[in-house]
Amino acid sequence: MTMSHTTEYAETAPPSDGGAAPAASGRPRGTPPPPTSWRSRLYRWDTKASPYAFIAPFFLFFGAFGLFPLIYTGWSSLHNVQLANLDSQTWVGLDNYANLIRSDFFWTALENTFAIGVISTVPQLLMAIGIAHLLNYKLRGSTFWRVTMLAPYATSVAAATLVFTLLYSWDGGAINWLLHFAGIDPVNWRESIWGSKFAVSSIVIWRWTGYNALIYLAAMQAVPADLYESAAIDGASRWEQFRHVTVPMLRPTILFTVVVSTIGATQLFGEPLLFGGNSGSKGGADHQFQTLGLYMYDQGWVIGNLGKASAIAWAMFLILLVIAAINMLVARRLRKD
Repeated sequence: MTMSHTTEYAETAPPSDGGAAPAASGRPRGTPPPPTSWRSRLYRWDTKASPYAFIAPFFLFFGAFGLFPLIYTGWSSLHNVQLANLDSQTWVGLDNYANLIRSDFFWTALENTFAIGVISTVPQLLMAIGIAHLLNYKLRGSTFWRVTMLAPYATSVAAATLVFTLLYSWDGGAINWLLHFAGIDPVNWRESIWGSKFAVSSIVIWRWTGYNALIYLAAMQAVPADLYESAAIDGASRWEQFRHVTVPMLRPTILFTVVVSTIGATQLFGEPLLFGGNSGSKGGADHQFQTLGLYMYDQGWVIGNLGKASAIAWAMFLILLVIAAINMLVARRLRKD
């Protein structure tokens, strides 16, 4: 019995002569690992390089169509560049920006852009919230109504502006026809200072109200139903639930739509250009509805002063940066609240 125990211990004990025991992989200790196969190296390269290859197309397109035009436009704004002679560029420094500040047309375009932006954005978002609130209830054919709200957004700018131009026509327009039955004198919408702004704003309102309504609807459906049930138990009416539950929960979404609509109003171009007809680039005979986008187009492609047009483009870019900074401050304040 003692002999078998000793034999078993001798078989399982490590060697006493200091020889290397086999490693866990079956390879003796101290032996160099076998060379890595080319398949393993290819696999490691693939896992490291594939993510960069997947995102490379975005950065290539952004660099070609976003970053390079931005930098080149900034460089052109510091030169005197004429459309008829692009190869000849004369350094003028900040003269183009100084001319903008001294130009009455620039300030008129900025004022028109602000006025049209307010007239179109405020009613648009108010109506969008109301429509979204109605669509948030269980309605028959809810999908049909949602698609209907999105149809104006899918309509081209040219088609929508052409229809509204006919509606606001001086002779035979449906709007003046309705004003006649209401006992109001007809309005020359294209030549009127505020009438032209209202006409252009109505096109923007018609095209973008349904789009914003669907954004609000998506945000409303994310509001927990427990909040409405608690408000109903406390005796809150539907209007009070909308004011004290829905609107506070929609504040981030409302801020987002306000910023996006403001950016769109700053870049407004197609609607006033097509509405103005032959004088579209001028924004009317007296520049009464010329926006910053139209002013840039008029200076660059009608007059041919690309240096000044580039300065206008960068002025618009700086305005958008200010809007983004205000958005960041307001969003931070809302998060604290």
